[in-house]
Amino acid sequence: MKLEAKLHEIKRPIMVLGTSSGAGKSLTVTAICRILKNLREEPIPFKGQNMSNNAWVDWEGGEMAYSQALQAFACGINPSSEMNPILLKPQGNSISEVIHLGKSIGITTARNYYQDWFAPGWEIIKKSLSSIYKKSPNCRLIIEGAGSPVEMNLIHRDLTNLRIAKYLNANCILVTDIERGGVFAQIIGTLELMKPEEKKLIKGIIINRFRGDLSLFEEGKKWIENKTKIPVIGIIPWLDDSFPPEDSLDLIEKKSRFANPEIKVGIIKLPSISNFSDFDPLENEESISIDWIKETQELRKYDFIIIPGSKQTIKDQLFLEKSGLCQDIREYANKKGNIIGICGGLQMLGTTLEDPYLKEGSQKNSVQKIKGIGLLPLKTTFFKKKLTRQIKSESLWPCKSRINGFEIHNGQTKLDNTQNESYIKPIFKNLNLGWYKENKKGGTIAGTYIHGIFENDNWRNQYINLIRKSKNLPILNKKLISYKRKRESIIDNLANEFDKHLNITSVLN
Repeated sequence: MKLEAKLHEIKRPIMVLGTSSGAGKSLTVTAICRILKNLREEPIPFKGQNMSNNAWVDWEGGEMAYSQALQAFACGINPSSEMNPILLKPQGNSISEVIHLGKSIGITTARNYYQDWFAPGWEIIKKSLSSIYKKSPNCRLIIEGAGSPVEMNLIHRDLTNLRIAKYLNANCILVTDIERGGVFAQIIGTLELMKPEEKKLIKGIIINRFRGDLSLFEEGKKWIENKTKIPVIGIIPWLDDSFPPEDSLDLIEKKSRFANPEIKVGIIKLPSISNFSDFDPLENEESISIDWIKETQELRKYDFIIIPGSKQTIKDQLFLEKSGLCQDIREYANKKGNIIGICGGLQMLGTTLEDPYLKEGSQKNSVQKIKGIGLLPLKTTFFKKKLTRQIKSESLWPCKSRINGFEIHNGQTKLDNTQNESYIKPIFKNLNLGWYKENKKGGTIAGTYIHGIFENDNWRNQYINLIRKSKNLPILNKKLISYKRKRESIIDNLANEFDKHLNITSVLN
């Protein structure tokens, strides 16, 4: 039986819409997922279409947005690409990779996307919804919208917002960010642009990121309710959250939260950066501060440098050369610097990058083979098919430890036999997952394909102690606090704050 025939039997989904991008939809869904889990419901997150290079790989090897994976953790369940059936991964120049149910199926321009992919996209969304309800008939979907639901030039082909709300007859919450200003106009304007049958689905309004005394907004709350006839079900105070932003542009605004750090980390802000959630565990280390490096500079002030993953490795390597950062990194390595490259960062640390199928940012009929930074004797060739999988391995350096993570990459990396290979060693028992070398003058250069490497507590702690030892700082012997436990604590704190200020029961009917 099709899902349409059974919609009257399911628990009414909750859908979180926003008056704009960045209004707080993702964190609101995360909080609601944990609140409902604590109420012994069976919440499952869902976002029909997400555009993000911050990805996760599920246990079937399927790609999905990290934000939906985080929401699944908040529900206490394993992430699945069915929770985010369409993922668009931007490649620049209005071009995106299209991923359906975890698998890459094509490349599209923004101009052609809705013409070519709208109909199959809607079918894949309905297929995912049917599968979720078949596996979990008693669940309650907590659905995240995208951007604004009333972009009038796109609304007739919007796969993510009101189409899903109407299809599932969801109870919708409209979230607005008061920090941006113009909150009354945001709310009224959004509702006025909805059709009557769409507006009827809005069961509550949330005012997000309110600073100061919440009672000062009481008159504003009454005005909104009188004007819209919709209750304001929550005024959420400003929260010092430590979740990764969905948009890499937001990284520029991220500031370290801890005073007087003992270790300074510099992360190269690549134009096509991906999987920046890799660094969340470092953001939560009290002894560490993080700077995002966007332009050429003296890097000696940093105790270690990270070159992150990239959606367009060739393009980002050309950026490093053109900006002068490539030479900065080489000079830093020669001055006893410590460097870690992750995925695309590993590839860039090698000697050669070859892109015969133009998969990684080579210009058409132009660059196909370029030099890397040249700090590790490795060469990478990019093939047509992408590798996506969960990883379980054992590290050999800087300690012996069990390792979990995942891979997302096109390239295959091998030792460059034209170089001196004697000084490079494998980081893991799986020899093709990463390599390192110790400089004669001091410092280490390392690279790995494993996303989530810093989530491995013992490995992270031993690497940090390696850096601390080089600075003559005392070794951290404190009892390890698992990052995953920290993440759970962050989600709990988020849910508790929302629960204090949000009347969620009003939308559970």
